[in-house]
Amino acid sequence: MLIVRDAAALAAAVSAWRDAGDRVAVVPTMGYLHEGHLALVARARELAQRVIATIFVNPTQFAPHEDLGRYPRDEAGDVAKLETAGCDLLFAPPVEVMYPPGFATRIAMGGPAEGLEGTHRPQMFAGVALVCSRIFGLTRADVAVFGEKDWQQVMVVRRVVEDLAIPVAIETVPTVRAVDGLALSSRNAYLDPEARVKAAAMYAALTQAAERLKAGATSAEACGEAEERLREAGFRQVDYVALRSAREFSELGRLDEPARVLGAAWLGQVRLIDNLPV
Repeated sequence: MLIVRDAAALAAAVSAWRDAGDRVAVVPTMGYLHEGHLALVARARELAQRVIATIFVNPTQFAPHEDLGRYPRDEAGDVAKLETAGCDLLFAPPVEVMYPPGFATRIAMGGPAEGLEGTHRPQMFAGVALVCSRIFGLTRADVAVFGEKDWQQVMVVRRVVEDLAIPVAIETVPTVRAVDGLALSSRNAYLDPEARVKAAAMYAALTQAAERLKAGATSAEACGEAEERLREAGFRQVDYVALRSAREFSELGRLDEPARVLGAAWLGQVRLIDNLPV
């Protein structure tokens, strides 16, 4: 596996693959990889002859009070995992490569960026849109693979790609979960043993909400019950449990089209998010 950190070396590798007629897939990550990330690499290998993984903890999507400085990192471990998974190239740039001196572009997001994560982390989706646009431009990938755990993020990236006519297809992979249902996430490393046990209540609450919605409950009823279940399980704050259209990400009062039930809540100082298709 090649490891490159600058745009010129990346461009040279991609150009050689292009000259050989190879299709290129990219898996954007912030590192500290787990089985969920490796499932994305596996799907990328099905879609293209060459696979690039990126590791970049993107400062533009973090607010000043968030965990940019302490976000978990383990590049050596990530390299070993990616090599085993059959990744062809790791692009792990420093900040000055992704955002060179004089970089002045910003992206203002509406549409699927509004509400839910957009309300509770208002800086995030502008940063996601910006860094993904940079990654797509630098890698010239034919396809990019994302996990469905961050469903609102997937919707935002799809909107950006369509609006800016970026020639990359967006593919998704279902959320990879632990045995108790907890969605795998790099930030799960923050959970102490007691919180880790409680964390499984997120999946249980969303599963119950999905069943209630399929049985005819309104979103207010099903989501309100899920919020209460999370509080009873020990979550100190529930940011939201909500039903959104899987196509347009619009709010839904009932389950009358393909949808996602999404939740975000805090266990101590750790914020968990998850969603399920309904």
